[in-house]
Amino acid sequence: MQFGIMTVSDITQDPISGHTPSEAERIRASVEIAKHAEEVGLDVFALGEHHNPPFWSSSPTTTLAYIAAQTERLIVSTSTTLITTNDPVKIAEDYAMLQHLSGGRMDLMMGRGNTGPVYPWFGKDIRQGLPLAIENYALLHKLWREDVVDWEGKFRTPLQGFTATPRPLDGVAPFVWHGSIRTPEIAEQAAYYGDGFFANNIFWPAEHYQRLIGLYRQRWEHYGHGAPETAIVGLGGQAFMAKNSQDAVAQFRPYFDNAPVYGHGPSLEDFSEMTPLTVGSPQQVIDRYAGMRDLYGDYQRQLFLMDHAGLPLKTVLEQLDFLGGEVVPVLRRELAKNRPEAVADAPTHAARVHATYGDGPSRQATPRANRGDNLSGPSPYQDAPAPAGAAFGVGAGAAGGAR
Repeated sequence: MQFGIMTVSDITQDPISGHTPSEAERIRASVEIAKHAEEVGLDVFALGEHHNPPFWSSSPTTTLAYIAAQTERLIVSTSTTLITTNDPVKIAEDYAMLQHLSGGRMDLMMGRGNTGPVYPWFGKDIRQGLPLAIENYALLHKLWREDVVDWEGKFRTPLQGFTATPRPLDGVAPFVWHGSIRTPEIAEQAAYYGDGFFANNIFWPAEHYQRLIGLYRQRWEHYGHGAPETAIVGLGGQAFMAKNSQDAVAQFRPYFDNAPVYGHGPSLEDFSEMTPLTVGSPQQVIDRYAGMRDLYGDYQRQLFLMDHAGLPLKTVLEQLDFLGGEVVPVLRRELAKNRPEAVADAPTHAARVHATYGDGPSRQATPRANRGDNLSGPSPYQDAPAPAGAAFGVGAGAAGGAR
């Protein structure tokens, strides 16, 4: 399994000190958080995408490339990339570039977002949110797997003989998670393509996410990718820790009570009972999250929201020390016990390249000499497309790379 943290990039007043960080301060702090995540042994840092205050992460690729350059092992990801309001051509090129710059230490999560006004800001109609998500991802999937694309749809201008550059690293497209809080059509989309499904698992009771994940696993099998237990599932989560539970509750309560997202609503105790939010000792967090397998089956990725609600940087780094030093090592052991062999490992670029090429060389896309208009032949590249392959129980991939 992979363990990591995700951030929504909120800039929130600290209710204890009264300090509200500047955008510059919060951006620098987020980079420090990501670097510390690697230092304490976590696997993933995932960054949301927002285009409005009080959030700062309007350009995840820029930030993640900067973080990848300062880390050695950390997988950088998104949580989420807005598939509805971003041009899929730009997504294809930006994230293929991030894939190259990070040496394959990246993936991305697709989602519709939860800020309604973002649609008209980018010339889109929120009433078309689901059709946009479906059509845009169909094009993105194609752009990463075919050197030359002819395409026509409803929501953007047609493409004729278009090549997205650079081509995916080693001829293998970035791994994609489809993230959802409430939408069964997104679970269906993830299953159709043989991609991962990420259930945010923060604000709703377990029964809700059980239904979404159950649907995804069922449809994964329906589309021929393997048995339901071979599907690729990720979960969100939240925790705040202290050596004893009383101190954790006392320290976190002011932040919970004043947080814009869930403050002034259910009590901390009620919210913790209804959702995976766990405020207590490291052992309580271990006990709660070791039980996620009983609710959702074996899964591949667990991300925690740790830096929200105005928590100061020093506190967040201390929380990562608890998470990486005491919680995750135990969870790795507990969730590995009796794990069936059929359950897929968490996706990595190296494993997906091996699944596509075996021990042979991977694709190294090398352009032909041409005028930059793709008219020098059936492909602007000297090499033939990568052979079809299979990865993580997925059936044969399209020419040009694994799924």
